Amino acid sequence: MTTTKKDPILVVIQLTGGNDYLNTIVPYNNPLYFDNRANLGIPADQVLPIDNNVGFNPALQPIKDLYDQSKVAIINGIGYPKPNRSHFRSMDIWHTCEPDKIGTEGWLGRCIRDLDPKAENVLTGVNFGRGLPRSMALSGVPVASVAELESYGVLTGITGHPRREQALDVFARMYAPTLGTGPVMDYLGQTGLDALKGADILKTAPGKYHSTVEYADTTIGQNLQGVAKVLLADLGTRIFNTQHIGYDTHASQGDFHPKLWTDLSQAITDFYTDLKEHDAAENVLMFVFTEFGRRVKDNGAGTDHGSGGVAFAIGEPVMGGMYSEYPSLNPEELLEGDLHFNYDFRGAYSTLAERWLGLDPISVVGGNFEQLNFV
Repeated sequence: MTTTKKDPILVVIQLTGGNDYLNTIVPYNNPLYFDNRANLGIPADQVLPIDNNVGFNPALQPIKDLYDQSKVAIINGIGYPKPNRSHFRSMDIWHTCEPDKIGTEGWLGRCIRDLDPKAENVLTGVNFGRGLPRSMALSGVPVASVAELESYGVLTGITGHPRREQALDVFARMYAPTLGTGPVMDYLGQTGLDALKGADILKTAPGKYHSTVEYADTTIGQNLQGVAKVLLADLGTRIFNTQHIGYDTHASQGDFHPKLWTDLSQAITDFYTDLKEHDAAENVLMFVFTEFGRRVKDNGAGTDHGSGGVAFAIGEPVMGGMYSEYPSLNPEELLEGDLHFNYDFRGAYSTLAERWLGLDPISVVGGNFEQLNFV
């Protein structure tokens, strides 16, 4: 029997810097919120209500529209035990699922490995942005990291077809497996050859892409359009990753935070609309996360590093709604001035790994954690 079911695809969007949970999903009917946010509180009459207790920041109107279509799951109070307020350590924990030690394997790298154990497709995992995030790093797992799709390639700075072809030939022979002198050289050699092969395949994607959706000229908008181009080119990519930077809002948060969410909400909606236009939305799930939330009390101009935060699952396959509990703002229930986490992020990863990607969640997150029913 033939099937038309498409492979599930995961698109991870990292909000770098620590997104302010309280001003994203706003407890607009709680006087403690306004007591603590004397300078940065979102007026109740501007909030987009979800229920009688909480609502969306008005900058998330496009996300609210998707929520009303049951395409957005809000994962409240997400975090991990013994929260760390360091950007680098906290993000490292999210990337490796190792709260108690320094991890060496990225959780998305493990997903890619388990989806493609023989590394038959060098494009099973693709990152849009500069550098390779720890979440995708795993020895022996090829991942393409693309700054700009149209100019992506190897040795692209060499002009002139004959000179570049000659340089590529030298590059390929330099990394040939026959020159390997042990595991390290073998790994470097395979990495170099994977980069060549991936570049050659990826450069075909823009020419296959046609859309009526006009993405905003923002970094996150262009990155998600890049994801759409590769996804719609049907190159077998199953895991995409990108990031939206700027969420470390210690100062001028009143200006920056709404702008960040305006740009992100529009980019996500454009991406979703693009997939719908191409009849490609039913097998794509977006997961949006950040390393931690911000402190409950503002500092006058912004907010400082906190703990418990919020994550989102967005897309056609999502069973929308509110998941987990919104943490208490009662002073006696705070953690040194922070919202307490009440849901381990590894449970969300487990949900994505098993219920969406069809993988063994223990292989991905290293243990058993509570899953949610958002997919």
